[in-house]
Amino acid sequence: MNNLTKMKISKPVNEVFEAFVDPSKIGNFWFSSSSGRWEQGKLITLRYIEYNAEVLIEVKEIELNSEIVFQWGANGEGHTVTITLNELDDSSTIVEVNEEGFNENDSDFISQILDNKEGWVFMLTCLKAYLEFDVSTLRAGLVK
Repeated sequence: MNNLTKMKISKPVNEVFEAFVDPSKIGNFWFSSSSGRWEQGKLITLRYIEYNAEVLIEVKEIELNSEIVFQWGANGEGHTVTITLNELDDSSTIVEVNEEGFNENDSDFISQILDNKEGWVFMLTCLKAYLEFDVSTLRAGLVK
C-alpha cells in the first residue's frame, strides 16, 4: 500500500531539488541536519535535534531536478519514498511524495497511514514556507 501527497511550490524545479539534497538547506524545512549531500547509493543520517531522534536512509536513485528515491526503516525492511518534481513552468514545481511499504493487515494500519499523511503535508508546507517566503521556523513546530 502506498500514500501519495502533492503540493505546488512557486519556485523553479532546481531550487526545490537542491532544498532536499543540499545538507545546508534541509534544516530549514525538514530535519535539523543531514550528514551529507544526497547522492545515489549513499547512506545519509538525518537528525531531529528537537526530538533527540535520527534516521538512516539509503538513497536508491537520484535524477537531477526530477526524482529522489530513498529507503528508510530498520534492517532494510522500511518504506520506500519517491519524491517526484514536476516542473510546471520556469517558476513553479509540483512536488509529489509517494511512500510505499504499508501493511494493510496491520491492526494500526489506518493510524499509520493518517500519521504518515500528516507528516508529509507538514513537511511540504514547511518547504513551501521556506522556499517561497524564507520562513525556516515552522520545521520543528509540530508537537505530538
